[in-house]
Amino acid sequence: MTTPLFESTIKSLPLLGRGKVRDIYAVDADKLLIVTSDRLSAFDVILPNPIPDKGRVLVAMANFWFERLGHVVPNQLTGV
Repeated sequence: MTTPLFESTIKSLPLLGRGKVRDIYAVDADKLLIVTSDRLSAFDVILPNPIPDKGRVLVAMANFWFERLGHVVPNQLTGV
């Protein structure tokens, strides 16, 4: 079992924002890095116990749809 990621820390990139589940970093002037954590929120409250691998599942689900619908609707995906 992996250690749950409650909060990311990437010291080499500026943190632009931290939402309920995702942390956003500036990679350069044109690209952002979106880190999906294992945080769980309910009714706009971040709960204290993260769910292991929740972030991986969310990224996999989003990537599935980005790949399948990329020819229909442009999206922001440049890599996973």
